[in-house]
Amino acid sequence: MYAPKFRRIITQISEDRTVDGRLGEPPLRKVVVAAVFTNPFLGGYVDDLSPAIDYSPELGTFLGGLAVEALGAPAVSYGKGGIAGVNGAQEHVISFITTPFGNALRDAVGGGAAWISSATVVGGPGTLLTLPLAHKDALYVRDNYDAVTLYPADAPHPDELLVAVAVANRGRIGARLGGLKAEEIVGKDGLS
Repeated sequence: MYAPKFRRIITQISEDRTVDGRLGEPPLRKVVVAAVFTNPFLGGYVDDLSPAIDYSPELGTFLGGLAVEALGAPAVSYGKGGIAGVNGAQEHVISFITTPFGNALRDAVGGGAAWISSATVVGGPGTLLTLPLAHKDALYVRDNYDAVTLYPADAPHPDELLVAVAVANRGRIGARLGGLKAEEIVGKDGLS
């Protein structure tokens, strides 16, 4: 089975303590963990991307575990995404974050009924990647509509892929848009 050799693991942590003068208790903590590795599909069009899909649960478990560890609290929001270096294709990075990856990420964060929002792009070293965040059990929880931007420095090289997961410990500080509250989640359909 295919398994990449990681050139770099990036862990980025941000913690918002106040927003608009409002104290967050607890602070809003967001973590992104990304793996950077050589794109296995370079050299022309590749029809069969199944080696990435087959490997992706292992990657989802690995990145999800690192993210939860760095978060230091239960994850209540999640997201995923990636960047294909300019010698690759967007489809290459997407092949690593499909449903098998998502299911492994759900397991790593302690479960999740909701769709995992994602973002993927093609770009060069230092391309910013903004990962969407939403509540892991119910997309209708507006307080958790958020995002976090990864600053990947020298990654990805033209022949690399960057695959990332994002988690957060709570919704936005000062959220007040109404809708379903986290304590009202039924958690069966991923929406409410």
